[in-house]
Amino acid sequence: VIGVVIGKTDVRSFPDRKSIGTERYTFGFTIRDSPTYFVNVQSWGREEYIRSLSESFRVGDCVTIENPLVQSKEAEREEKFNPVTPSCYKLLLSENHSIVKTSSRYETDTRLLSLLHLPVKDPQDYYSLGDIVANGQSLNGRILNVLAAVMSVSQ
Repeated sequence: VIGVVIGKTDVRSFPDRKSIGTERYTFGFTIRDSPTYFVNVQSWGREEYIRSLSESFRVGDCVTIENPLVQSKEAEREEKFNPVTPSCYKLLLSENHSIVKTSSRYETDTRLLSLLHLPVKDPQDYYSLGDIVANGQSLNGRILNVLAAVMSVSQ
């Protein structure tokens, strides 16, 4: 699978249920290869492997993933913690079988880089900040998708 990384989580650790007293490490990212399709990728493993893999690329890099495990996603559980994707599958990376290669900017197809700027939600499913200000009371308690731009950053 070849795609551009459009999102990435931090490395986290969890107690390993199978080996008491040890930790399992994980991080996830989302790749996109067309305007319509993107998929979540999850990696679990030893701390050294996960940290090294996580540091090997960033959002905006194009990656090639070899030998991932393709699994059906559990929509209710998965989409609580990951971006909602149009696919009913997710990719799992294994330390022993999977490889992630990063392409240099010069080798990257400009069509993939243009995908970075496309929203991942339906354009009809957003509220503007003006709509929220004007209709705040009627929107109280609802979960909303907001599309906004950062105008400035300061202390």
